[in-house]
Amino acid sequence: MSLYGAMMIGVSGLDANSQALSIASSNIANVNTVGYKAASTNFSTMLASALGSGDVSNSAVTATASQNVTVQGTPVSASLPTNMAISGNGFFVVTKSPAAAGSANSQYYTRAGDFSPDASGNLVNSAGYYLMGWPLDSSGNVPSNRTDMTAVNINALSGKAEATTTMTIQANLKASTTAQPTYTTGDVQNGTITADFQRTINVYDSQGGQQPLQISYVKTGANDWSYEVSYQGDAANIGGAANNPIATGNMTFNSDGTLDTVTDTTGGTSTASPDGKVNINIPWAASSGLQSQNISLNLGTLGTSNGVTQFDSDSAMPSSQVDGSLFGSLSGVSIDADGFVTANFSNGLSQKIYKLPVATFANANGLTAVNGNAYQASNTSGTATINEATTGGAGAIQSQSLEGSTVDLATEFTNLITTQRAYQASTRIVTTASDMLDQLLQMSH
Repeated sequence: MSLYGAMMIGVSGLDANSQALSIASSNIANVNTVGYKAASTNFSTMLASALGSGDVSNSAVTATASQNVTVQGTPVSASLPTNMAISGNGFFVVTKSPAAAGSANSQYYTRAGDFSPDASGNLVNSAGYYLMGWPLDSSGNVPSNRTDMTAVNINALSGKAEATTTMTIQANLKASTTAQPTYTTGDVQNGTITADFQRTINVYDSQGGQQPLQISYVKTGANDWSYEVSYQGDAANIGGAANNPIATGNMTFNSDGTLDTVTDTTGGTSTASPDGKVNINIPWAASSGLQSQNISLNLGTLGTSNGVTQFDSDSAMPSSQVDGSLFGSLSGVSIDADGFVTANFSNGLSQKIYKLPVATFANANGLTAVNGNAYQASNTSGTATINEATTGGAGAIQSQSLEGSTVDLATEFTNLITTQRAYQASTRIVTTASDMLDQLLQMSH
C-alpha cells in the first residue's frame, strides 16, 4: 500500500469522525427537545481502492447517520390539556398553515405534541406546525371520508345550550279535595274554574333561555283528576294566548293512592299512555326564533307511587326534574385516549368537536426529517396510513403529557470522548504519512 493511500485512509477517518461529532452534538443540543429522536452514527468500511489506491487489502472508513424514530421517549407531565404524547406507534398529523390543512401534499408528521392555541384558537406546537383532526358533526360522528381533515380549532364553539326534552314530576294530589265535575278542558286557562293545585316549572329552550310552564290539576271525580299545561311567558312566543293550554290530559288513581291511568287529551284526541309519559309540544312561533320543542312529561310508573300520587295529605310537589341547560360559555377542552377533543362549557355541558388521527408507516425510520422536529413521507418509509387512535396499530393519546427526548447524555458524552480519540488518531495517520513522504522526497534528492 502506498503512503498516499495511507494518507487518504487517515483523511477518511477524519471525515467520518467529524460526522460522528456532528451527530453527537445534535443529540446533546436536543436533549430537551420534545419528541426528539436521538440519531446514531453507523461506521462502515470502504476499500482503499475506492480512494485511488490499487491495494484492495486495506480499508478506509465512512460514517452515516441512522434515525431511531421508532424509539419511545419517556412521557413527562405537562400543565396544558392540549399538550399531548402518543403512547405507542404513530405520529400526529400536522401542517404548516391552517389554510393548507386539506391538502395531502402539505401534511407533515411529528411526535412533538406541545400544542397550544394561537390567537385564532388553532392548536400549534412550538415549531409552528398546526395540529390536524377530523371535525365531528353534532352527533359526534367522524367524516366518512377520512381525508377530510382540518386544523383543530378549540374556539370552534363559543358556547352551548341544551333544550329540555324530558321532565319528571313527583307530586301528591290531596284525595279529600272536593271534585269539580263541571270541569271541561281549558277551564283553568280561561279562568272559569280555579285549579285545585298548580305549580310552575322552568324549562330550557333551544337558545338556552328559561321558559315557564304551569301545570294545573283539577279533581273531577273520585280518584279522577285532569291537568292542563300552560305557557306562562309572552303569549306572542307561542303565536298568541289562544294556543294555551299547550297540553291537557287526565289521570286516575287506584284505591291505594297509586297512579292507575294517564291519558293525553291534547288537541281533542284521547290517547292512553302505556308508561305514564305524555308528550308536550311547545308551539314556538317563528317570531320567537326558537326551534320546535317536544318534552316528554313523566307523571310516574303506572301502579306505583314514584310519580304523581293521590293520598289524603296536602297537595304538594316535593320535586321535579328537567334536563337541558342554560347557555354556557366555553371553559376549556379535554382530550381522551381515543383522540376525541371535547369542548367543556361553564354550564356543565360538553361536546366532542374533533377526533385526532394517528399516522403510521411501514418503515418509520425511513421518514425524511424536516425542520421543526417533523418528518415527511418518503419512498423508504412508505405512504402514511391514517388511523384512529388505539386502532390499526396506532397508539393512544396521552393528554397533559409530553414525550421526552430519547437522548441519553451519558452515552453521548462517551461518544464524544471516543470520537475525539479516534479523530486524534486519524490525524496521526495523516501526519505520519506526511513525514514519511517528506523523508522519501529528501532521499530522492
